[in-house]
Amino acid sequence: MFHSWVLSITERLLKDPTGSVSSQEACQLAELDGRDAVDLIVCADRIRRQFKKDRVFTCAIINAKSGRCSQDCAFCAQSSHHDTGVGAYPFLSEEEIIRYAHEMHAAGAQKFSMVTSGYMLNDNEMDRVCRSAWAIRKQTGLEICGSLGMLTLPMARKLVENGVTTYHHNLETARSYFDRICTTHAYEEDIQSVKLARAGGLKVCSGGILGLGESWDQRVELAFTLKELDVDCIPLNFLNPIPGTRLENRPLMEPFEALKSIALFRFINPGKDITICGGREVTLQDYQSWVFMAGANGLMLGNYLTTAGRKPEQDTDMIRQMGLIRDGA
Repeated sequence: MFHSWVLSITERLLKDPTGSVSSQEACQLAELDGRDAVDLIVCADRIRRQFKKDRVFTCAIINAKSGRCSQDCAFCAQSSHHDTGVGAYPFLSEEEIIRYAHEMHAAGAQKFSMVTSGYMLNDNEMDRVCRSAWAIRKQTGLEICGSLGMLTLPMARKLVENGVTTYHHNLETARSYFDRICTTHAYEEDIQSVKLARAGGLKVCSGGILGLGESWDQRVELAFTLKELDVDCIPLNFLNPIPGTRLENRPLMEPFEALKSIALFRFINPGKDITICGGREVTLQDYQSWVFMAGANGLMLGNYLTTAGRKPEQDTDMIRQMGLIRDGA
């Protein structure tokens, strides 16, 4: 028999997506298991279809500047605090960035993000981002995003002037767990960059990595922080433990736990975009198509920063076979 309490919350959200669930209700939802958790996932799909219909967006990234990051994020292969063997290189040329953007546009991406390691870009690096963004936007029509570290208001405005529409800046985890993951900057600095991006005229893409050792209550905490910040898109990643990092021995999340987590974020942020990114291949394996039934409406195509993804055509075929409509297709 279908879980009546989950169904009643679902019906409430379908009528008013701005209401969401309370923190207490969300923590109770997170405690559901077995058949009841399946009901949670089924209802998350109903919520997705109500507000996002059957449309799915796809994005792609380029690791435009790799390694030697001063921050000590426990999961990151590019941190200078870890010995992971990941190659480090300075900012790619504009030609390389533009060429890869064309490749991913041809592969089916609607959004393209330049991602850089490090705390914050210098003026020369920011100029290169802006010139690349302007050219990509003009030549392809891709929606351009940036994931460039900490942000100032003048930087945000300059990005907008040069065709960047969205700023990506993950909070990574809940405030209450952050000091277990990073000690080289304060959580409030990340919050401030998200707020400055919005103030500068950018849409905001901000989420985190699940499976870092956080509790279910801390996943709820992160989801509510993102709700309070009113971010436009929530990217969810799943830890893919990299040898040489502090979290190299963390086990992978179970597929069902990952799907339940997606559903929980959909209940807390019913009207927002939720996109599934790094770690999905190793975590979900044969259950990757289930992310949409769990409430997601976006997918990252191609490779990630230091790990390989699937071939883009595998994902575009998967979207088609699910009966979903890819934006721009």
